[in-house]
Amino acid sequence: MDRCIVLVDAGYLLGAAASLLAGEPSRSRITVDHAALVQGLREQAESETERPLLRIYWFDGAPDRVPQPEHRRLRVMPRVTVRLGALTRSDGRWAQKGVDAAMHAELTELARNRACSDVVLVTGDGDLLPGMMAAKEHGVAVHLWAVQAADGDYNQSEDLVAEADERRVLDRTWITKAVRAKDFGGVCAPPPVPRPEIAAILSAPLPESTLAPTSERPAEQSEHPSAPADHGSRERVPAAKGVPTPKDLAALRTPGAQTAVQPPATATLRWSSDKGWVDRPGTAAEPPEIASMPTLAQVTTAEQRWADREEDITTVGGDPFEVGQVFARRWIGRLGDQGHLQKLSGMYPRIPHRIDGELLRYAARFGLLAHKDDQIDEHDRYAIRAGFWREIDVRTAAERAPAGD
Repeated sequence: MDRCIVLVDAGYLLGAAASLLAGEPSRSRITVDHAALVQGLREQAESETERPLLRIYWFDGAPDRVPQPEHRRLRVMPRVTVRLGALTRSDGRWAQKGVDAAMHAELTELARNRACSDVVLVTGDGDLLPGMMAAKEHGVAVHLWAVQAADGDYNQSEDLVAEADERRVLDRTWITKAVRAKDFGGVCAPPPVPRPEIAAILSAPLPESTLAPTSERPAEQSEHPSAPADHGSRERVPAAKGVPTPKDLAALRTPGAQTAVQPPATATLRWSSDKGWVDRPGTAAEPPEIASMPTLAQVTTAEQRWADREEDITTVGGDPFEVGQVFARRWIGRLGDQGHLQKLSGMYPRIPHRIDGELLRYAARFGLLAHKDDQIDEHDRYAIRAGFWREIDVRTAAERAPAGD
């Protein structure tokens, strides 16, 4: 077949790009425009081989082979197929497992079936040498692409370079069309991107039912009355927290801290958990009408479940905020009693336990709750909940609009 195929080792391509642009191979040091990168690969392959592109195979690792948000975006792009190997942690470093074997198997199978006349390999691993030789024996021209090395030397296996029919180096100019280095300002890890919605959740007043009587509140809190129960599309005004954090409680348990001001006995702590909001001793229980709210699973039919799965695979990109919106939109649309919506709006920013837990489990399908440095990403959790509340705001505002006209 007079077509070309591109096989990309994402670990090599993005790691080498990070080394070139940021000085170290960590992919967290770069920002990638995957659509521009795929388009650049396609145009370069078709120009060099003078053959139309059949497909780009994107090989990468993922924890437990769960597609991460970038993989979900890639696999719905035209002419792109994503193949995932495992990503394991050893001695404090992440390592791909099974990616080279998958590339070798795909390369030899494509050549054996004469699916193409030219194959472009974007890799540096010498383990692909047998696959490259087998492809050549089946009459396939092999083009080997490298990323410009940061130190000016090869970042590919010399045997691989010697065996290739054609070789090209993707230089800094080509790479920077789709990849750029992050500016951390001297910090090793980037700070979370601020979102106004997350700041609003953190600063929002708690529902009246979870606060102590006014006479028991701290003096500084009484000067900032709670916002009215209008939780529509208006901007939520930050208010005094008056909410003890785990750090505050730890300080109260230390010797000599008995004279410190005690937090309200019924205040709800802002715990973030993969099990949802967790009531601690001394916190107020949810009202029965809130605790009995149906979950998304309870109001979803088998047909809707299949349609949801299809939408998750083909259209949902995996951004935490977007995931929260998608979940809320489905849940709201299937509620039989819309009165639940008004009750929920009055609880802002606290989501009922069962619904919040289901929301986070749904987000886990997109790889958002995967362990990062052996810790759950807290910022993603707040972004998921912020997306959920934004969708609630939009719907409640739409329902009130006719009455206000």
